[in-house]
Amino acid sequence: MSTDEVIVAGDGQMGLVMAAAAIEAGAPRVRVWGPFEASIEALRKTRESPRLPGWRIPDAVEFEHDPGIFVEGRVLVNAIPTQFIRPVWDRIAPHVASESLVVSTAKGLEIGSGLRPSQILTELLGDARVCVLSGPTIATELSRRLPALMVAASPSSTAAEATHRVFGTPWLRIYESEDLVGVELSGALKNVIALAAGICDGLELGINAKSALLARGLAEMARFGTAAGADPRTFFGIAGVGDLATTCFSKEGRNRACGEAIARGASLEAYLDEQQCVVEGVPTVESVLERARELELEMPITTAVEGIFFKGLACDEAIHTLMTRPSAAEGLGGL
Repeated sequence: MSTDEVIVAGDGQMGLVMAAAAIEAGAPRVRVWGPFEASIEALRKTRESPRLPGWRIPDAVEFEHDPGIFVEGRVLVNAIPTQFIRPVWDRIAPHVASESLVVSTAKGLEIGSGLRPSQILTELLGDARVCVLSGPTIATELSRRLPALMVAASPSSTAAEATHRVFGTPWLRIYESEDLVGVELSGALKNVIALAAGICDGLELGINAKSALLARGLAEMARFGTAAGADPRTFFGIAGVGDLATTCFSKEGRNRACGEAIARGASLEAYLDEQQCVVEGVPTVESVLERARELELEMPITTAVEGIFFKGLACDEAIHTLMTRPSAAEGLGGL
């Protein structure tokens, strides 16, 4: 049972379900903070989120808008999308106690810097302990308390153990890992592959093509991650192939749905404007390719996604390019 007070930064789907998990795991007090006062007030009054229809937020979850509350938290959760972590946590940072544990559920790489969420938080918070919590977790299923697995990753075993204790429930099993880099990169890279999987769905290319895409996409993820210092085994676990499969096959996967819409002719700008949530894979594409160039890696699937989303490349032309690449031995190094 947890005895830690929990404060969640972010009132979106993941922030709310993690708050509910912490309540069930025994946290004595759980508060959700949001950057927009009107949104926080609506959640406080209705106990419902339009992003999680039919689910009532547990009565024990409190809602706040004052960033000063973070000084009272011992476990702080970052459920802010990657591209907004820096400006939001810049407001929060002055109120964070040095002994706090910061648990991040964000997935992606920051545009421009290419930093992972934990690296951004470390820049802003200095000595705070940071742990990454990731895995195949569709928020609507978590709200229904359907069985799910996650990985708590930190170089500090005590941080991973504490995260497990604070959020583990009978329906949310949490494993522990020291490979923070691999777990975090898995969460970022799988979103890019999910955009490609959505394109497969939009073009009705079939299960053969989509399964092959996932297999080669996983190899691309592992190749990139290994070059960036991750343990390659991480990509074949819960945070890697587990999360990849979920986001590529689930109808609720944001990135998959985005790729499908683009393949069916939607404008990227118009599609993103219509969404109530952030599609993390879209801004991650360019950051991944910039880092891949530094590492001298070829990323054929990610490059194809970039061409379709940002350079006007026709989907059929991108597929032809992938299908006619020179033959190579299968494996992480095979292109």
